[in-house]
Amino acid sequence: MTTINKKNLPKTEGKFFRRFREGESPKDWDLEEKIFVADHSYKCPVYVVKTPPCSASCPSGHDIRGWLAIARGMDKPTDENMPWQEYAFQRMTKANPFPAVMGRVCPAPCEDGCNRNVVDEYVGINALEHYVGDWAIENNMAFGEPVTDANETRKKVAIIGGGPAGLAAAYFLRKKGHNVTIFDEHEKLGGMMRYGIPTYRVPRDKLDAEIKRIIDMGVEVRTNTRVGRDVSVEQLEDEYDAIFWAIGAQKGRPLPIPGWSDCENCITGVEFLEAFNQGWVYGTAKKIVVVGGGDTSIDVASVARRLGHITEVRKTDNIDGKIGGFTADDVAGILRREGVEATLTSLFPIDQMVAAEHERQEAMREGVKILGGVMPLEVIKDDSGKAVGLKMCECKMDGMTPIPIEGTEFTLEADLIVAAIGQYGDFEGFEDLANERGFMDTDSYFRVAGKEKHFAGGDIIRPHLLTTAIGHARIAADEIDHFLSGKPLEKRPKVDVAHFNLLNELAQRGRPVQPYEGGQVPGTSSAEWAVHNFEDRASSDVITHEEMFLGHFTEMPRAKREEIPIDAEHVLGNFQERIKPLTEEQAKYEGERCMSCGLCFECDNCVIFCPQDAVHRVPKSERAVGRYVFTEYTRCVGCHICSDVCPTGYIKMGLGQ
Repeated sequence: MTTINKKNLPKTEGKFFRRFREGESPKDWDLEEKIFVADHSYKCPVYVVKTPPCSASCPSGHDIRGWLAIARGMDKPTDENMPWQEYAFQRMTKANPFPAVMGRVCPAPCEDGCNRNVVDEYVGINALEHYVGDWAIENNMAFGEPVTDANETRKKVAIIGGGPAGLAAAYFLRKKGHNVTIFDEHEKLGGMMRYGIPTYRVPRDKLDAEIKRIIDMGVEVRTNTRVGRDVSVEQLEDEYDAIFWAIGAQKGRPLPIPGWSDCENCITGVEFLEAFNQGWVYGTAKKIVVVGGGDTSIDVASVARRLGHITEVRKTDNIDGKIGGFTADDVAGILRREGVEATLTSLFPIDQMVAAEHERQEAMREGVKILGGVMPLEVIKDDSGKAVGLKMCECKMDGMTPIPIEGTEFTLEADLIVAAIGQYGDFEGFEDLANERGFMDTDSYFRVAGKEKHFAGGDIIRPHLLTTAIGHARIAADEIDHFLSGKPLEKRPKVDVAHFNLLNELAQRGRPVQPYEGGQVPGTSSAEWAVHNFEDRASSDVITHEEMFLGHFTEMPRAKREEIPIDAEHVLGNFQERIKPLTEEQAKYEGERCMSCGLCFECDNCVIFCPQDAVHRVPKSERAVGRYVFTEYTRCVGCHICSDVCPTGYIKMGLGQ
């Protein structure tokens, strides 16, 4: 993934772009010389496709530009009866089989990288993914059974863990013809998508539908089965040709402060969320302090506000003072609750917290108190050994190290203290696979160090986003496929994402390029084995906004999803989803806002502005996405105007250099 962030660049609102720098005039460009005097040039147009920064910023490697082009109606399905949403769903799931889930919870680093941030505001990529994901569920889109007698490899892969990485790996490996078995210690699949994210962020019917699609591909599932206890690693090595570890980081890190150890009402964020998502609620805490600053800490505090403080219970429910026996979504008839005071603390100032800004704002609106720039010092206990407070102080950060500020100590009262400061793996039963930090070591091919047939991905090698785990699985599945076929593992491309492929595009339109027979041949624009003046640099280059003619784009306000605001007065017991999907009209509009960075979007600027009539449209019978115009080199004088007016940066002047 390439980290790209344009949110802090000055906005131009599409009004201030120009080709002349300050103080320049047309004379400085010498346009007459370029257009009317020159009769030849070693520089002529080449159509160069590059990766857009949205895809380069996406950890799962989505071809985002591709499905935005479908939404805008530029890229149409070959089957005229196919809805555009189905075509977009097919494109999305080439890189990520969970559009409905990711469209809700992904913090969307793709939107940070979007070049449109320099014009007005990013394209609503996450919202469009949400819309298409829900449409696919409502219309019963399936992956089907991809393995036939013709492509079945008869190789068997064991996947340990049924979370986002494990399920995605099963999906990609099954598409490649391998037999896959998922082992998971829980009753249901989903991993952190199910047991780490609250229901109001990921509705379980949507999650279940997207998991079912993968299982229906012919994936074998063994739930309630823990590797290292119910089945040994040695058994897996004997029965399977490859093993993919996707066990996640299921253990939360304790606070490294005095008083934390062996305190029954000091728990980790992972424990809190898993208990809630398993159907259990916390019983007696009225004041909860959450230490963290990331998305997990926000979820813990927000869930605590929704659950409230239990004041009356049925005698048969057997509350133990820490985790109670109530189902989280059916408590109204069992108990009476009062609001919980939830305080979230962060080492970093509030505006520098890891959690997304909109999640912070939502939590504060719901009544969560957030304290930034503070650090925990000690758990305060009563005579019985239970925590009653957390001693804190203000701090400054030296990189990632907090420096306490003397004289600023204070105490937060607490009935429950939750540490959401990090996670690590649970290696019980296969301890030899762990490194000293509680994770697995892998190489760039996601092979486990020192284990030939073992691969790993997701949080167990580097805790990050759900979409990152899916990206690991996509790449690991490729490498497992190479390993199982006996082929050497190949070096991954510099920009390792799902790319637009012009040859595939031409082939699906019934216009395949003919095989090249080899040997030296004079340059030609008519040979059927070549694509005239086209170059694919997508695997190595990301297009920047400086390469584009942004003056072409006018201000278009982003279509925003409707959010259901919940204030502190109404949050108690409210587990309804907070955001609604876009309408079809809004989804198409967001597709139109995409600037198609690095690929032609058929604006006709080059055809209109070429003074030599050298640029022409490709005949309709031969046209395809990325193959809309061509240059007649016998007319071209290398004036650069087509490149200057190309909004997407697709035209480069380079032939002959």
